[in-house]
Amino acid sequence: MSVSEAKRVALLARPGEARERLRVALHEAGADIVLEDDPNTLDAEALGGSAPQVVLVALEPAIEDSLERFDSVLHDPAVAVIFDEADLAACRQGWDAQRWARHLAAKLHGHRDVLPPGREEDVVLQLEPGLPVTPAQLHEGDGIARHLEEAADRALDLPSDDFAYTGGLQARPSGDQVVDADDWLRTVGLETAPASSPAVPPPLPEVPSVPPPVPTPKFDLSSLELEPLDAGSTSAAARVQGAVLVFAGIGGPDAVRKLLAELPEGFPKPLLVHLRLDGGRYDNLVRQMERVAHMPVVLAEAGTPAEAGHIYVLPGDVVPFVDAGQVAFRPGAVIHTMIPQLPPADSAVLLLSGSDSALVDPAATLGTQGALVLGQSQEGCYDPAAPRALAARGADLGTPVQLAQRLTDRWF
Repeated sequence: MSVSEAKRVALLARPGEARERLRVALHEAGADIVLEDDPNTLDAEALGGSAPQVVLVALEPAIEDSLERFDSVLHDPAVAVIFDEADLAACRQGWDAQRWARHLAAKLHGHRDVLPPGREEDVVLQLEPGLPVTPAQLHEGDGIARHLEEAADRALDLPSDDFAYTGGLQARPSGDQVVDADDWLRTVGLETAPASSPAVPPPLPEVPSVPPPVPTPKFDLSSLELEPLDAGSTSAAARVQGAVLVFAGIGGPDAVRKLLAELPEGFPKPLLVHLRLDGGRYDNLVRQMERVAHMPVVLAEAGTPAEAGHIYVLPGDVVPFVDAGQVAFRPGAVIHTMIPQLPPADSAVLLLSGSDSALVDPAATLGTQGALVLGQSQEGCYDPAAPRALAARGADLGTPVQLAQRLTDRWF
């Protein structure tokens, strides 16, 4: 890669193993490192003066407070921000480190090529002549022939109906064979009752002509009260109707951060963020989003409802569901099946960079029913496959800032 094509990257990390490994990964990805420093001691103007196109942050609790000084750069729409966990970066080795380096290169250069070398040798399927193998050929040589012969011999002794039993056959003059039922019953251990003393079933109990009266329960209604219609959060009027679902993957944290930074406090819908993380450190993602959001950001927990004006980060083992229009959370891992449950007029689905393409069909279908369905535009989108497919289904695309404005215009 030529110098003119290399991305200008600022690496913000404390000295240590994580910083060393990230520097190596950036060099392997063809980045131009214009600044490398500890954010706790780095001057705020120095970061802006380096004019980075990308800022890579090795995130850890020791530097979170210092990052506020760089908000002017980190919030710049022209600057892409990549967060990585410092403890994960320090311990990546072998295949895991190579895999992360390929993803980093894809983020820097805006492509989806994250496969290892050698993928270009595609498998070519060769057609073979002849008919497909029959079931008989599949079982050839299994040695079941003698079992089939034995079954055929025994089949002759089995009754073909209720009285077809060969042990009690009698010949008629016409040559036909009939069955003596009494003889057949004796052979199986049953005896017929004498004709002179037939068995008489016991008499049935008499049914009274008039049913007994039903006892009348006595209730004390003196302590009952009517619940007022505006009785707080437990009333039907207070139930949250609909939600905004935001999906993202590779390149998604930066897009989600810019989206949340533009949404106003008191937004009247719960906003659910589903972002796949390799390390699964969703608690750190919550802290990152808290820094820019104007609404409370919490980690979704199974068994709790979603409240309006809150942002919920969905971990890998919790999914939302809808019950009578109210959004809540339960244990689970498959999320795209809940999209059709959303009330369309009160819901929105956003597919940002790196979203799963399996979400396109249910999201587009919900859009035809009146939901607000949007995708991230190509600008600054590292993995636009899902947004592009969504646009082909008629959805609008926009930058994270523009998507936030569309949400605000509809509900705020």
